[in-house]
Amino acid sequence: MTSVDFELVASPAVRTARVRRGGWSWGPVQGAKLRALSLGAGIQSTTLALMAAHREIGPMPDLALSADMEELDATEANIQFLSSGNVLPYPLERISKGRLLSDDIRHRAAGTGRGVTIPFFTERGQANRQCTREFKVEVIEAEIRRRLGFGPRQRIPAKSAEIWLGYSTDEVVRAGAAFAPWAVHRFPLLEMGMSIRDCIAWLERNGYPIPPRSKCIYCPFRTDAEWRWMREHEPHNWEIAVEIDKLVRDVLRVKGYLHRTRVPLADVDLSTDEERGQGLLMVCEAGCGL
Repeated sequence: MTSVDFELVASPAVRTARVRRGGWSWGPVQGAKLRALSLGAGIQSTTLALMAAHREIGPMPDLALSADMEELDATEANIQFLSSGNVLPYPLERISKGRLLSDDIRHRAAGTGRGVTIPFFTERGQANRQCTREFKVEVIEAEIRRRLGFGPRQRIPAKSAEIWLGYSTDEVVRAGAAFAPWAVHRFPLLEMGMSIRDCIAWLERNGYPIPPRSKCIYCPFRTDAEWRWMREHEPHNWEIAVEIDKLVRDVLRVKGYLHRTRVPLADVDLSTDEERGQGLLMVCEAGCGL
């Protein structure tokens, strides 16, 4: 894995920011007291963190914050890599809410706690996503507030914090303003017009491994290939996802499922087209009449 000679990499010119109404910026925020990179350790945020280390994006963030969202072991290994040695020239801090979302779901199933909405699939559509807000966004905002030196009810001046988010052009619809009035969101990958393919190409060009996409192990926004990879490579996490999938239906009036087909996760057919004997049918367009 690659490390960076921080003294030999030139810093790019810093552009003047255009801070928009609602708390987002195109370019660095002038006068920000703290610059924090929100690190999920997936492809895009990993690329963003390393591009900052290479001085290809600036000014340098003061730190990266990674909220514990019960990720894949492969994602955890990537976080360990990024936080080791001289990979990043700024600190990477792990933070958490002090409890796990999966435990909240288990307590709700046992009748001893409240639930948090995850975007499971129902006959009425997909449920709202409350989990990211409560277990990631609020946790990061609380840590930034603490580092700025303000208590829970103290007023923080506007534009005190610049928060970097690793959204690429493939997910531009996710780019939005900060919830907190004192924070400003910045999207450096969008500023550079980078897609997820561009991020992968950058990582490969600089000798870095390609991490998996960052998601909770029971996140419904998974493709069949991602579910299949988890079942084959991290069976212990697959079992947790199967457990959570079952608990979601046990505790809700409307039946919910982690898989978009609304089939219990343990019963979903995750085989490939080739394994189902559909490979030839997928590529043959000759119309031979058979």
